[in-house]
Amino acid sequence: IPCGHAWSCQLGSQFECIFLSAQNGVNPDWEKKVIEYFKEKLKENNAPKWVPSLNEVPLHYLKPNSFVKFRCMIQDMFDPEFYMGVYETVNRNTKARVLHFGKYRDVAECGPQQEVDLNSPRTTTLERQTFYCVPVPGESTWIFLNFSFNAYVNANQARVSPSTSYTPSRHKRSYEDDEDMDLQPHKQKEQHAGARQAGSVGGLQWCGEPKRLETEASAGQQLNFLNLSSPFDLNFPLPGEKGPACLVKVYEDWDCFKVNDVLELYGVLSVDPVLSILNNDERDASSLLDPMECADTAEEQRVHSPPASLVPRIHVVLAQKLQHINPLLPACLNKEESKTCKFVSGFMSELSPVRAELLGFLTHALLGDSLAAEYLILHLISTVYSRRDVLPLGKFTVNLSGCPRNSTFTEHLYRIIQHLVPASFRLQMTIENMNHLKFIPHKDYTANRLVSGLLQLPSNTSLVIDETLLEQGQLDTPGVHNVTALSNLITWQKVDYDFSYHQMEFPCNINVFITSEGRSLLPADCQIHLQPQLIPPNMEEYTDSLLSAVLPSVLNKFRIYLTLLRFLDYSISDEITKAVEDDFVEMRKNDPQSITADDLHQLLIVARFLSLSAGQTTLSRERWLRAKQLESLRRTRLQQQKCVNGNEL
Repeated sequence: IPCGHAWSCQLGSQFECIFLSAQNGVNPDWEKKVIEYFKEKLKENNAPKWVPSLNEVPLHYLKPNSFVKFRCMIQDMFDPEFYMGVYETVNRNTKARVLHFGKYRDVAECGPQQEVDLNSPRTTTLERQTFYCVPVPGESTWIFLNFSFNAYVNANQARVSPSTSYTPSRHKRSYEDDEDMDLQPHKQKEQHAGARQAGSVGGLQWCGEPKRLETEASAGQQLNFLNLSSPFDLNFPLPGEKGPACLVKVYEDWDCFKVNDVLELYGVLSVDPVLSILNNDERDASSLLDPMECADTAEEQRVHSPPASLVPRIHVVLAQKLQHINPLLPACLNKEESKTCKFVSGFMSELSPVRAELLGFLTHALLGDSLAAEYLILHLISTVYSRRDVLPLGKFTVNLSGCPRNSTFTEHLYRIIQHLVPASFRLQMTIENMNHLKFIPHKDYTANRLVSGLLQLPSNTSLVIDETLLEQGQLDTPGVHNVTALSNLITWQKVDYDFSYHQMEFPCNINVFITSEGRSLLPADCQIHLQPQLIPPNMEEYTDSLLSAVLPSVLNKFRIYLTLLRFLDYSISDEITKAVEDDFVEMRKNDPQSITADDLHQLLIVARFLSLSAGQTTLSRERWLRAKQLESLRRTRLQQQKCVNGNEL
């Protein structure tokens, strides 16, 4: 391994040195020294880009106990657990005693002739929190590919022979297969799914010879992989998702994090085969008890302590809550920091041509409809910027009506959106899906876990609802509940998780875009009727040619544009506020029926995002007039369609 990676693969000795210094009085605050050490290391030579990532590098290419990173969402939070922060071992022959630290580890380390003295007065019991984390739901392929070059380098530099100590059931692949996986992320992600296995954890209680442990682990795991009674559910929110789920052990400041937060973690990878052996031992022991007494415990152990080869552990050294996952932008885009960031200020200076190119690109995607493209831009940069009581301010759900029924138009429009936003999901709104998909997360008290649902999504996810596939049929009770859940998400930007005895409200910030033939069955802030200027004979070929015509550098500018504008501040001066009020009064005088207070609110939202789309953080008279013009064109189009189709709209 190159010297640049040496420190990340020799953590045990580094921690021991810092710990021993603490025991000798040199570094009494040894735990702070560990964090400071890694913070400094990550500043060297752009280190974060070559720390191996579980998102990009297959688990069996990574050394156990190496320093890794993981981009993920907190799907569930388990109860805090106790561990031996400091413990003492005794040599059975010489009776010599050695003090060890237990932080950042799952299993106590001791030599062949050593054993842990559980009654030692020097033993210190500490507490840590465990999060169940999954890859960011709906993460776009371009996010993965932007990280993949570094991942490819990491995989080749940090690559080790697949070890039977923690991947006994996986077959080795040829070098050509490895290259193919690096180039095709979907294939790589499929490898992460692996086999499914159940088990429970034993904690810091195992001592023994490494060779014997390795042999027993291989045999035990192979036996379990062949004799599974039920697959292990990795609890991904979206159907068909692949990737590594992880048990994340957090040692400090865990109160700062909550369910659905997106994190970037740096920590120690733990895939010790001993965990699976202890799982089996505990499960075998529990089978001797009264089945009624141990049923809940066994199920909880199975879910909370899956085999490390399937769900690895990460012991967190550094954790950062991510505002966004766009790798083309600085990680932190706080209002104040973005003002002084050279990258941001440089990009803002060339915003106008980027917007013009994006408008042209989306106009082609929407079959020549430039008005619909304007509203799609406003939708894609919209975000909930505040909440007034229960009302989320800034949400801008758009219903694109007039879409061809049962065609592939929405599918290919979604492909375009996927190439622009960091995370998205297309919900095909069929009777079968509405009746059978699980939308709402619910609490499983037997396993003591939160069972995920389709609407457990992180902030800034684009949810495209394809209503053109909806046929006549009967919604059953779950289907009705799912429609209600979607309506609540759109209207209130919240999802009520089901805790059996009560509902728990989880606020969210999800961009919902609905395609439909007529007016959507779901509520929407804005309806724009599609007026195609051309009908391609083959939508797939049309979309392929559109995407291939855009330079990667231009596509990246679109991606930066749509992410960055969500974080810009915005205000309206007193002068413009007075002008808007006077304008509203005048409009009401001319035609009291033409505009209501709700219409004014809609106008202000359109004006807000229209201003931001041009890089202006305050409303100007020009943008206000342009917003009125867009709204007038949109309303006129709806009225014309209503006259053609009767009362359909």
